[in-house]
Amino acid sequence: MSRIGKKPIPIPAGVTVEVTATEVVVSGPKGMLRQPLFPGIQVAVEDGQVWVRRLSEAKPQRAGHGLMRSLVANMIQGVTEGFRKELQIVGTGYRADLEGNDLVLHLGYSHPIRVTPPPGIRFEVAGKNDIVVVSGIDKVLVGQQAANIRALRKPEPYKGKGVRYLGEQVRRKAGKSGKA
Repeated sequence: MSRIGKKPIPIPAGVTVEVTATEVVVSGPKGMLRQPLFPGIQVAVEDGQVWVRRLSEAKPQRAGHGLMRSLVANMIQGVTEGFRKELQIVGTGYRADLEGNDLVLHLGYSHPIRVTPPPGIRFEVAGKNDIVVVSGIDKVLVGQQAANIRALRKPEPYKGKGVRYLGEQVRRKAGKSGKA
């Protein structure tokens, strides 16, 4: 049995979990999220906890058991606390600005890059316009949006310029003069 899948998920106060034949709906103080059920996986709400069980020992059900439990747990955490990813912009003249809800990035190209947030995502700019915070209730959407912003100018290995996750270590290369 899956170590993760067999753990119950406690439901905090103010959160409701509804299970239909095809999906799980979690609503809380920050919003509402939906997740389709995997075939062969059963989700049940009992005594203030969510239990995820598989109906057979076939490989697809064993593979999806822990994943379904993690997805439901992330939905509950998202509607109560939310998720956030922080990106750091490194480089001379590189910066980020907010214009309304849109994020405008100056990353050394001949033009600024405008990023419009999808529904459910918010951008914040902190520090000296070099920290971008991506926040929302859907963990997958927050992570994907942060990855899309990072992909606009990945950190390069010689000077380390670009967009990186806050605290990310960039492997640096010595370059031509570092033959030692």
